Amino acid sequence: MVQFTVFKGSKEGKIVQSTTTKDVKDHDVLIKVSHSGVCGTDEHKRSYDMVIGHEGAGVVEEIGSAVTRFKKGDSVGWGYIHSTCNKCKQCITGHETLCPDRALYGLANLDQGSFASHGIWNEDYIYRIPDSIPREFAAPLMCGGATVFNALQAFGTRPSDRVGVIGVGGLGHLAIQFAAKMGCEVVVFSSTDNKREEAMGLGATEFIATKGVKELQTRPIDRLLVTASFQPDWSQYIPILAPRASIYPLSVDSSDLIFPYMAIIRKELTIQGSLVAARQVHREMLEFAARHQIRPIIEQFPMTVEGINEAMERLGSGKMRYRGVLIAQ
Repeated sequence: MVQFTVFKGSKEGKIVQSTTTKDVKDHDVLIKVSHSGVCGTDEHKRSYDMVIGHEGAGVVEEIGSAVTRFKKGDSVGWGYIHSTCNKCKQCITGHETLCPDRALYGLANLDQGSFASHGIWNEDYIYRIPDSIPREFAAPLMCGGATVFNALQAFGTRPSDRVGVIGVGGLGHLAIQFAAKMGCEVVVFSSTDNKREEAMGLGATEFIATKGVKELQTRPIDRLLVTASFQPDWSQYIPILAPRASIYPLSVDSSDLIFPYMAIIRKELTIQGSLVAARQVHREMLEFAARHQIRPIIEQFPMTVEGINEAMERLGSGKMRYRGVLIAQ
């Protein structure tokens, strides 16, 4: 049995320090957490009685008797998906994130997360972090990086595509880097000019400020990634979408998606849902990030009750630039 420190949400929305006790089973890996990303989904969970965090990075401290893929001292991480059945059609075809028996963050294993001193996870659902990626940069890739990479990689983005990115934030600043390194022209849409220089430095080829603009002026967009914290004014974007363009809503919004019906028909548009990366796509994301030196822009906070509260308040206020990372004390 292993007992370790965890940080939970509460009905009042306050972060509470607690402990979890678990066994390291045959196929499990005990990870000493060194870093955790702070994701928007974590902010949504702070009022639940559960351990928070799903962008974990750390070092293997102990392995179960049947573990073959990892050894003590390995640098590893984990993300949103914890386990699947490995038998259904979705699992067999590489879409295990859609498995009916999937265990996801916020729905299963509520007694542990990446806001913790340790984590115990099945070896099949953790990832080796390339040596060239420091763990403080690897942690935000476990969800934020995997989310945007999946939307690009899993649905066949080509280097000849013009990729639009709405929003330069936690997801958007990573989407710009991945799409640019894939060889795409990247057009960034942001409400003001404030982030123009930063977006261009990350690899954007064009930047358009949208506030107060009735008609956007740019060549047709083949793939549009929505990473802003609010739904865009679709009347602005429909005219610049190429025929058969795809739209990927990636940020979390609980309201209904309202989109002009005839625009979908006339241009044969696709509105493509994209959850998180399947395991092989996740591995490819880490390899791609290592090869092209893709790094999130981070702010660091101590992994304490005070540090977590500060990070989540900064995230909730929209002031984070661009991914918060908790550092184990």
